[in-house]
Amino acid sequence: MSTASLPRGRYRRKDVVVAVCFLAPATAVFVMFGFYPLVRTVWLSVAASDIFGNVTGFVGLDRYADFFADPALRRVLLVTLAFVLATVLPTLLIGLFLALVLQARVPGIGFFRTLMATPFAFSAAAAAVVFDIFYSPSVGLFNGLLDLAGLPVAQWLTDPATALPSLALVSVWRDLGYAMLVFSAGLQAIPESLFEAARTDGAGRWTLLRRIVLPLLSPTMFFLLVVSTISSLQTFGEINILTGGGPDGATTTLVYGLYQSAFAFGASDYGLASVQAVVLLVLVMVITIIQFRFLQRKVFYG
Repeated sequence: MSTASLPRGRYRRKDVVVAVCFLAPATAVFVMFGFYPLVRTVWLSVAASDIFGNVTGFVGLDRYADFFADPALRRVLLVTLAFVLATVLPTLLIGLFLALVLQARVPGIGFFRTLMATPFAFSAAAAAVVFDIFYSPSVGLFNGLLDLAGLPVAQWLTDPATALPSLALVSVWRDLGYAMLVFSAGLQAIPESLFEAARTDGAGRWTLLRRIVLPLLSPTMFFLLVVSTISSLQTFGEINILTGGGPDGATTTLVYGLYQSAFAFGASDYGLASVQAVVLLVLVMVITIIQFRFLQRKVFYG
């Protein structure tokens, strides 16, 4: 009997076995590295544990109550949100600007596109090491430029007023190439006939940008906004290498606070770290839901 003649919803045992064999490796990887760590994290957040992470008792929601009652929590959340705003918006705006500029049909434009996309190939650690040299108070590039201009030098990473913007600059520089590439792909997908028809009707550059480019790029912008926000909330490497959460907690985000609770300087408070991980997960979900709820309706999919 052929598969087509089987009743709807029923499959031959051989087909089911083959399907299970194909799905088993991916399912095992997901369970091992996705589902189990999530369940374990939630369990540790409501349980007492020893320095090795072994559960020794049940504490319920007491740890969550202590965490939200901590006066330092508000500052950590504000630092996290400030870092997201200082990285996501500049990355999208500058990436869009560069993509528009690099759409010009001039000799050698491919070289400049490659040059601007190069930072995307850098890891967080490599970018942090490079900028650590740039931010050096004595031999750094930025203070050298300030000195040439006759301006006072700055303590970029040790001054609470400049530490977070300095970190944000590293993240923006590293993510800029990716945003530019995605925007460039979106621009190239817009039919040239639309521009030609608009120019025939007398539309100028600003009208083309406002009436054609931005509406047709809205799915790309929405995608980058969601992805960049999640990535920014999870930023760790630059903070760990450049500031270590300092000075005086000025660059301590939820992710880095999690690391400090569980691993830094011999710490082993896995319960508190698990609470922070769950709070971060909920924060990511809430922000993503808000973005889909209020922004997706403005996306043009035509």
